[in-house]
Amino acid sequence: GNGLGKTNEAEGKKQKWEPKNWEQHLSNIREMRKERDAPVDQMGAGKCFDSDAPPEVRRYQVLLSLMLSSQTKDQVTSAAMMRLREHGLTVDNILGTDDVTLGQLIYPVGFWKRKVSYIKQTTAILKQDYAGDIPRTLAELVKLPGVGPKMAHLVMDIAWQDVSGIGVDTHVHRISNRLKWAKKETKLPEETRLALEEWLPRDLWSEINWLLVGFGQQVCLPVNPRCSECLNRDICPASRKR
Repeated sequence: GNGLGKTNEAEGKKQKWEPKNWEQHLSNIREMRKERDAPVDQMGAGKCFDSDAPPEVRRYQVLLSLMLSSQTKDQVTSAAMMRLREHGLTVDNILGTDDVTLGQLIYPVGFWKRKVSYIKQTTAILKQDYAGDIPRTLAELVKLPGVGPKMAHLVMDIAWQDVSGIGVDTHVHRISNRLKWAKKETKLPEETRLALEEWLPRDLWSEINWLLVGFGQQVCLPVNPRCSECLNRDICPASRKR
C-alpha cells in the first residue's frame, strides 16, 4: 500500500466544510438565550397574531406582521399589530379600510407608506387567488408584493410549520459573519442563508432565527457588541475581549 487509500477516505469525510467551534458557539448562545426575554421573544412574528382566530386569519396575521417588520424594531411592529388587531385584522376588513386609516394604524413602522400599498395589493391577491388564505409554498409567497425571501421562510415556518429555509435578517447576517459561520464573508442576507444551509443540520434551521435575533438584540449588538458578557468571547473570531 502507498497509503493513498487513507488520504482519499479522509478527504471524503472532510469535504463538507463546517465552521470551527460552531457546536460550542451554538450551545453557548442557547445558554445565553434561555431566559427568552429579548424583544423578539415577546414581540416577534411568532407572537403578534391572535391565537384564538381561525387558522387562515392567524396565517394572514403572521404574514402581515412579517411585512411590517422589515426595517422596524420588534416593539414598533408589535404595537402596530395590536392596533391592526383592534381595528380588525382580517382580509375583508383590511380591503375595506382606506389607505389613510391603514397608514395611521401602522405608522411609525419603517417605510409605512410603501407598506400600505404592499398590504393592500397583497391582501387583494389573497382574496382573489387564495380564497382569503395565504399561499402554501415559498415560490408563491415571494411573488406577493412586499414579501422577500427572509419573510417567506419565516412565514412557512410560523404559519405552516414547514421549514423551507433559514430566515436570515440583519442580526442573523451580522452574527454569522462575526462567528465565521460562512466559508467566506457574505455581503447579503440571502448569501448568508445559502451559506448556512450548506452546513447547518436541517433540524436546527427553525430555531436559528429566533436564537440569533434575540442574541443580536441583547448581546451581539451591531455597534459595540457586549463581548465581555458573551460566553463565546474566547472562541469568537470577532471577539473584542476587554
